Amino acid sequence: MKVQDIKEIAQGMNISCGKLKKGELIRLIQTKEGNIACFDSGQSSQCGQQGCLWAEDCN
Repeated sequence: MKVQDIKEIAQGMNISCGKLKKGELIRLIQTKEGNIACFDSGQSSQCGQQGCLWAEDCN
């Protein structure tokens, strides 16, 4: 997913994007959604969130 698309999702959730990196922004969104902030943490095989919006970009 492109950073601009992620920023639009964040703005829709009233999250200030500022100069956050892609991973930081996604983890904030995950937290706001009530999910584990696990994006790009190397735990994608253990997080248990197979339907996650970020799964395609995660490792």
